[in-house]
Amino acid sequence: MSAATEDHDSTRPVAEPAKGAGNRKRDQARTAALVILAVVITLFAVLNTGKVEVNWIVGSGHAPLIIVIVVSLLVGIILTHCADRRAAKRR
Repeated sequence: MSAATEDHDSTRPVAEPAKGAGNRKRDQARTAALVILAVVITLFAVLNTGKVEVNWIVGSGHAPLIIVIVVSLLVGIILTHCADRRAAKRR
């Protein structure tokens, strides 16, 4: 074979290594961390079921502590999501 025939073969696409190999491990670690965090938060909430007094700006009331914890968690998630979206718009 001559060098000229080898040049024709070089037009074939070269297989690239998998791009997601490192990302897959990172995603698995992130998923595992989120699962552990969810379990810890759930245990914390379930173990705190007593009634507590909740003071609002206008008044106060009584609610189970688990509800207060869950509502606080949800508000934190929503605020974090909004802050992330706002920061992404600035970029």
